[in-house]
Amino acid sequence: MKEISVDSLEAGMKFTEPLYMDADNIIVPGKVPLKEKDIQRLKRWKINVVQTEGEIISEEEDEPKGFQGMIQMAFTSPSQKEVTKYYSRYTQKYAEFMNDIEARTPPDSIDIKDLIDKIMELLHEHKEDVIQYILYGKQGESNSAENAVNATILSILIGQEMNLVSHKIHQLAASALLRDCGMLRIPDEIRNKKGKLSSDELQQIRTHPVHSYRIITKEIGFSEDVGIPAMQHQERWDGHGYPKNLKGNAISLHARIISVADAFEAMVSERPHRNAMIGYTAMRTILSDNGRRFDPDILKIFIRTLGIYPIGSIVLLNNSCIGRVVKHKPDAPLRPRIKVMIDEEGTTHFQDDGEIIDLAESTKIFIAKAVDPKTVQEKS
Repeated sequence: MKEISVDSLEAGMKFTEPLYMDADNIIVPGKVPLKEKDIQRLKRWKINVVQTEGEIISEEEDEPKGFQGMIQMAFTSPSQKEVTKYYSRYTQKYAEFMNDIEARTPPDSIDIKDLIDKIMELLHEHKEDVIQYILYGKQGESNSAENAVNATILSILIGQEMNLVSHKIHQLAASALLRDCGMLRIPDEIRNKKGKLSSDELQQIRTHPVHSYRIITKEIGFSEDVGIPAMQHQERWDGHGYPKNLKGNAISLHARIISVADAFEAMVSERPHRNAMIGYTAMRTILSDNGRRFDPDILKIFIRTLGIYPIGSIVLLNNSCIGRVVKHKPDAPLRPRIKVMIDEEGTTHFQDDGEIIDLAESTKIFIAKAVDPKTVQEKS
C-alpha cells in the first residue's frame, strides 16, 4: 500500500480504493469524499500516515459524463445538496449507534429520538428531494446504514399518508431504524458469510428480530410500542413469516408498514446476488404480492405515497421524450410531473434545464415505459 501524509489530506478528496488508518480499519471507502472531521480525528489520534492501494481521483475524472452525468445534475441544486449533506450526517450517526450496540454500550434513547426528529425535519423541508436521493442518489449502491435510514424514511412517509399522530410516527420511525440491530448478536462468520447458509445458520439469522426486540426494550429502554414492531417486521400477511408465524392483523400495524418499506428499499438497492431494481419495477413487484407477504391496505397507501413511478424515475414518453419524474400525484399515479432530459427533437438537456410536462394537464402525452438510466444512450 502507498503511504500518504495526514498533513497532505484535504476535505473532499476521493481515492479510487479505500483509505486505511491501518491494515484493518478503513477511514473512507473508495470514491467516497474525505470529510474534515475525518482528518481532524486522525490528527487527534496522532496518526501521521494513512494507506491506500488507490489513486487520488481528480476533479476532471470525477466529473460525471453523458446521460449519467445529466442524471447527477439533478443532485446539484442547493436543496439537493443540503439533503445530501444532512443525509450523510444522519447515516453516520446511525452507524455510530450500531457500533455502540455491537460493543454492548447501547446509545441513549434520547439521542435516537433526536436523530428521528432531524430526519423528519429534513423530510418536512425537502420531501421530494429526499425521496429522489434515497431512490436514485446512490445509484443503488447503498450500505447498511443507508439501507436503515432509507427504510425509516419510507416508513415515516407511509405513516404520514395514513395520518398517524405525531408520537405514533416517532415510534414507527424508531422501530424501523432499529429493526435489524439484532443482527449484531449473530456471529460474524454467519452474518458475513458469502456462500449459501446452512439450515442451522439460516435459523440463527431468523432469530435477529428477537434480539432486536431485546436490545430495543431491555438495553436502550424503549417501550413495547417500539420493540414489538421491530420483532414482527419479518412476519408475513399469510402467516409464513418469522419469528412467530403471525398472520394478518395479528401483526402490529407498524410492523406491516415497516415490512413494505423494508422490502421496497431492498429491491432498489444493490445486493451481492443481483442488481438494484428501478423504482417502477420494484413497485410493480411489490404490487404483485397478492396478499402473501404484505397487508393489501398498506400497499394501497404505499402507492399513494410514492406513486407507480416514484420521484426520480426515468421514463420514455409516447412523444419520444425521455424525462425524470419530479412530482407524483396521489390521485393520478400514472400521470406525474416530468422534467424533460431528451426532448422529441433529440436535444439533450445536459444542464437539467428541460421543460416540465404535467401529464395531468397534457392529456395527449403519457408514459410509454419506465427505463433503467444505466441503459439510456443520449441521442446525437
